[in-house]
Amino acid sequence: MAKHGSGRDLSRSAVLALLGSRGPTSRADIARELGLSPAAVSQIMRRLLEQRMVEEVAQAPSSGGRPGSLIGLVGSAGRALGVKVAADHLVVVSVRLDGQMLSSWTTPFDAMVPDALSRLAAHLAPHTGPDPDLPPLLGVGVAVPGVVHRPDKGTVDADVLQWRQLPVGRHLRGVLGLPVVVENDVNALAVAEVLYGHGREVDDLLVLTIGRGIGMSIVTDRSVYRGGRGGAGEFGHVPMDDEGPLCQCGRHGCLEAWLGEPALERTARERGVIGPRQGFAALVGKADRGDTAAREVLADAGRLLGRAVAGAANMLDPDRIVIAGEGVAHWIHWEAAFRAEFARRQVRGGDGISVMVHTWDDSSWAQGAAALVLAAPFDLDGFGGEQADLVVARLHGRFDTADGVVG
Repeated sequence: MAKHGSGRDLSRSAVLALLGSRGPTSRADIARELGLSPAAVSQIMRRLLEQRMVEEVAQAPSSGGRPGSLIGLVGSAGRALGVKVAADHLVVVSVRLDGQMLSSWTTPFDAMVPDALSRLAAHLAPHTGPDPDLPPLLGVGVAVPGVVHRPDKGTVDADVLQWRQLPVGRHLRGVLGLPVVVENDVNALAVAEVLYGHGREVDDLLVLTIGRGIGMSIVTDRSVYRGGRGGAGEFGHVPMDDEGPLCQCGRHGCLEAWLGEPALERTARERGVIGPRQGFAALVGKADRGDTAAREVLADAGRLLGRAVAGAANMLDPDRIVIAGEGVAHWIHWEAAFRAEFARRQVRGGDGISVMVHTWDDSSWAQGAAALVLAAPFDLDGFGGEQADLVVARLHGRFDTADGVVG
């Protein structure tokens, strides 16, 4: 865990963590869950109420005597900007501390030009100044389709963006004067699921994304597992067949080379389901209209995905699997085959592992990016390092125009 300031700050962060991950909670439950005395909880609550970071939101049921109040986060205590970087566009959102999205916008962006970082900063800068009508800005989260060795440093390797050791975090911090946390986009999405989504009620979770690529994030004991160099979860590059199609990573037969949208287009053309100039949208359109051959292409994809995910579940034994990404728009054509194969390949028949589908729109990736910043006060797993420390200090009202905080 990251050490956020003084011991008192750690206690306050622990309380914020509990409220952020579980929602409104009684003082008694806070004391019990965190191992704090009722007096310590009362003191912390008094301070957080004075700072308007929490509020009394409801009455807790009681088996006798006076019912206690429930304490919840005040979303207006802070907000974050989240940006999803794609090869040809940016999606940016502004999100409150409690997860409520305030605004969202999309803008064209060419990630492959030499001055891409300068252009990224120029897109974000107009939205980072003080605004009396908005909660204080705590920092910027950036989600990228690549490997990030350390989110607080933010150096990125991303094949799809043609970025090699690009110092995204350092550059944006220097231009914007704000804390910046950078992470792989699927890991960012997993952080959002733990804070605000399907991961709130469980400790161990797999977040699987389908779309142009195939991705996975591993959450264990409510923390994202990143591996030794930040590259854990490259599920799309699990080798399936050395003689298989060429993957964008340069190797043959990766799972993504069979199941990504370009791969499904290729399969559909080979089977004569779509014409040589038609794309993935034509395949889905035919499936939606009941075309048997088109539906079979997607069902075969679901079957192969179910087999691969069952292997991951057999190794990791998650409580829940969340399926997300642009591909959930046509999940109806994958689902039956996926679930049947997943259950068949599970050593325990999939017993006890729930599979849930994330409601998706284009801003979801960017909301995950914002969650990288909003997770900092919750001490989620400490991967934000010194940038998380700066976010927490800003939340507690200690600002500096140069680097976000004074001591």
